[in-house]
Amino acid sequence: MKRTFAVAAIAALMLSACSGLRDALSAHTDWVARASSTELTVTQLANLLGKSRAPIRKDIAKSIANVWVDYQLLGVAAAHNDSLADPKAIDEAMWPAIANLKARKWYDIVSKTWGMEDTTAAQRQWASGEIMAADHILLLTQGKTDAQKADIKKQIDALRARVTPANFADLAKKNSQDKVSAERGGSLGIFPKGAMVPEFEKAVQALKPGEISPVVTTTYGYHIIRRPTYDQVKGQLLSASKGRSVAVAESTYLAKLEANGKIEVKKGAIATVKALANDPDAYRHDNTVLATSVAGKFTTARLVGWLETLPPNARVLDQIKQMPDTLVTQLIRRFANNELVLRQADSAKVQIDSAELAQLHASFVGAVGNAWAQLAVVPASLRDSAKTDGDREKLAARRINEYFTRMLSEQAPFVPVPTPLSNILRTKYKYSFNDAGFDRAVEEASKIRNSADSARTSRQPATAVPLGNPPPPVTPSSTPPSVKK
Repeated sequence: MKRTFAVAAIAALMLSACSGLRDALSAHTDWVARASSTELTVTQLANLLGKSRAPIRKDIAKSIANVWVDYQLLGVAAAHNDSLADPKAIDEAMWPAIANLKARKWYDIVSKTWGMEDTTAAQRQWASGEIMAADHILLLTQGKTDAQKADIKKQIDALRARVTPANFADLAKKNSQDKVSAERGGSLGIFPKGAMVPEFEKAVQALKPGEISPVVTTTYGYHIIRRPTYDQVKGQLLSASKGRSVAVAESTYLAKLEANGKIEVKKGAIATVKALANDPDAYRHDNTVLATSVAGKFTTARLVGWLETLPPNARVLDQIKQMPDTLVTQLIRRFANNELVLRQADSAKVQIDSAELAQLHASFVGAVGNAWAQLAVVPASLRDSAKTDGDREKLAARRINEYFTRMLSEQAPFVPVPTPLSNILRTKYKYSFNDAGFDRAVEEASKIRNSADSARTSRQPATAVPLGNPPPPVTPSSTPPSVKK
């Protein structure tokens, strides 16, 4: 009897322990992000994502949560009337932009002597037709009916009867529907063979320098074309010839810099770079050494900083995820090379002047003020509505959550938070993410989306025609754009 009771007691204890563990684990996945004392729950994120038009993926969920954290931390700063305007903190947060500016200044200095005009090459390319030039007057016919095209043909014929070498530029400015070239008197500048549509290029080749063509028809419309003389485009041709020698000089400079810099990519660096592409915020302060050179250790944190200098539309992180290992190695070497350029700039005492630094600071402070205004958390308005810092934090959090919901339902514009501002906010104030919570949020969002899709399908007539095909997937290029000028 005692034994039976003991076994029952142990079983009850085990069940209780399992229940406690299950409850603890469940509680652990009830939230996805925290910013100060405010929490983004699994349910909130699932509803936001499921009811939006965004793809339901974990990386998308993380992107949404990152924006939410930045907004909430902006609200915390506003609640405490923190202008975030400390110059030292701004300089530390904006080091990639400052370093890039300094490197560009040095690049301007060393590149002044690069390149020489090659008169012989310019004349040869012009004479052979490898490089051409043209001016034109264009009347568009795309999307026009046959009757409309006939009227346009009469107009272009009348113009051709009036055109002379003396009045070509003036008539192009007044009549050409290619507005960009019209402002330059119809000039399309110089261009390589094969750059224009075949009908246009054939017409240019048929002209002697200085001659004007009869009316030429292309898929764009009707053209009157003039072929400039060598002397008229000589400056452009010589500038282009110098550009080629500049490219050679630049390539030589960078190759020599890398060779003398003794860049060595570390074992395991490729895996680290691939990992940071999925979550750069987690590696923002990571000191894992990716490569070494005479400039010192090139760390993951430095790479994240340099990547932040690239425009968002470059989509470099997406490209890194799909890069073969050889290209990831090239990327590491490329950015390590930036450190070598910066080292040379420091050796040459290249400095950012006070006016440039003041402009950077002003743009930072302006970004804070603009974000506060759009999110409706301007410190003065919070002080007018709440007495204590805690109450102001709650008010700011509530306003931001309301704005965030409207934004994801496309009823309010996206408020950009520059990376340096995000860095300062995340250094000063507490925030955290819960990876397990993201998994649950994506799962719940999928149910919400599927339910909405099913309801929409049930209301749709059987003969309904689809509105269109989904856009094709974006295929990133194999290499990211250079950080250099």
